[in-house]
Amino acid sequence: MDIIEILQQDYQRFPLDQTYSIYDKNVYFKDPLNEFRGVERYRLMIGFIKTWFIDTQMDVHDMQRAGDTIETRWTLSFNAPVPWKPRIAIPGKSELKLNAEELIVSHIDYWNCSRLDVVKQLWPGKSAKVN
Repeated sequence: MDIIEILQQDYQRFPLDQTYSIYDKNVYFKDPLNEFRGVERYRLMIGFIKTWFIDTQMDVHDMQRAGDTIETRWTLSFNAPVPWKPRIAIPGKSELKLNAEELIVSHIDYWNCSRLDVVKQLWPGKSAKVN
């Protein structure tokens, strides 16, 4: 199974049973809320999502590879862990860089909405503003 097939399967069951062996042990990760190095820290972040968010779903709209770069466009959605459990949607993309061993050495997520747009979704009638 190649890296694209593994990623597609991981996204389908996200955040459950992710394949951490496709990441370099010192993988660089960045998104609008986090920036760190290390697959163990990445595993902890996914564990946080799994523990705190409800009915998490990752819808992949496109996944393309060009050389050592994989770009994925997606929408992450979940019910927030507040009493009224609003559905939150974050549209975005990931840029993954591979090394010669086909391990992911860099995973950078970009959101197509602001952090404030995400917070606004906690109140009824709001949704993510796509840039």
